[in-house]
Amino acid sequence: MRRKMYEHLKQWKEKSNGKSALLLQGARRVGKSYIVEKFAKSEYKSYILIDFNKADQRIKDIFIHDLGDMNIFLLKLATLFDTKLYERESLIIFDEVQLFPRARSAVKYLVEDGRYDYIETGSLISIRENVKDILIPSEEDHLNMYPMDFEEFLWAMGNETMMDFIRHCFEKKKPLGQALHRKAMDLFRQYLIVGGMPQAVLTYTETRDFEEADRVKRRILNLYRDDIRKHARGYEMKVEAIYDELPSQLKNQKRHFKLAAVKEGARFNEYKDAFFWLSDAMIVNNCYNSTEPNVGLNMNRDRTLLKCYMGDTGLLISHAFDENGIVSEEIYKKILFDKLEVNMGMIVENVVAQMLTAGGRKLYFYSNSSRSDASCRMEIDFLIAKNKISSRHNISPIEVKSGKNYTLSSLKKFKRKYKDQVYLSYILHTSDLKIEDEDIYLPLYMAPLL
Repeated sequence: MRRKMYEHLKQWKEKSNGKSALLLQGARRVGKSYIVEKFAKSEYKSYILIDFNKADQRIKDIFIHDLGDMNIFLLKLATLFDTKLYERESLIIFDEVQLFPRARSAVKYLVEDGRYDYIETGSLISIRENVKDILIPSEEDHLNMYPMDFEEFLWAMGNETMMDFIRHCFEKKKPLGQALHRKAMDLFRQYLIVGGMPQAVLTYTETRDFEEADRVKRRILNLYRDDIRKHARGYEMKVEAIYDELPSQLKNQKRHFKLAAVKEGARFNEYKDAFFWLSDAMIVNNCYNSTEPNVGLNMNRDRTLLKCYMGDTGLLISHAFDENGIVSEEIYKKILFDKLEVNMGMIVENVVAQMLTAGGRKLYFYSNSSRSDASCRMEIDFLIAKNKISSRHNISPIEVKSGKNYTLSSLKKFKRKYKDQVYLSYILHTSDLKIEDEDIYLPLYMAPLL
């Protein structure tokens, strides 16, 4: 399937010109191996793919014993894979490199040799066990790969024009109009349900069956659970407890992660490694409270107060509605037609977090639970900084609304209290674009364009 990552890989090849390797990180099953091999087949004369999930000891021994003589190392590699390598026209791929950190350490010397290009793919790249006792190469460019975004989902569905029109309306700040907005929201709800994991999207495009896509998603959820038990050594119980608790935490009106629900009296310091593990595996997107909405949101973040979103909203839905093993087609149809009785707030807020993350933004929110001053008591779903920083008006608050009836009391308080810092105010909702009282109301499917 068509992925935007392909263009990023082409840009890396052109700019790097053999001077650096590329490390492509992402959650399991987001399509890293697929897109890199497709890139290798199309852009190089030959390639070797070493899957360290399957690599035997003969391959590993080359990295252990032969790096001192690069000619012998590369000759043995080409012979084992029965592939002729061409100088500056061949690519060598280290797939699931975290399973054999010695190969990642070798990248420094391979890049210095300069004959071929190198791409590494993996997840859990920064976990202690995967960087222990190895030299982290400075000759490494990094890219993150996420689940398919809404535009990629539209491409998979055979729709090549909708996102271009949405982008045009966003730039001109014009509504789509009733008919096209309805069509866009219908497609967006399908994306919400299916999610962006390529195998689930492919299944849905082939069958148009939500239950079939759900079966794929459940296999991925089980894979994540197996990874937790296998790789979260020493704190796997804590990681699994957070993972299991995610849907119910997101249903809370106050969506900060309450550790008391996991263990009575639990403190953040006890669980910080577990949150980091899930974030490093890119299973979740952590969103931190920025106590002062100003330039440098990260400088003012409260590391102990966070919201924890699933990396893929389709997976969240399958994770949340798991009473009968497979989410029934009836539940999916209720979501599709906006008739589900449960609070949809957690689902739409999760998909906005997913889209902002895929756009390269770190996630921040604002929360003040003052008991003494009601004018200070507020919560803003997300904060983003504008691209070109100035002396004032740098931060845009974002409120996410899943229903048609809602209030904006927190946003009004926020704009009054931080009038010198606020740039533009956004309300993401299910209706068409409009501008009212200096607030910009955007349909949910425009979130990636912020």
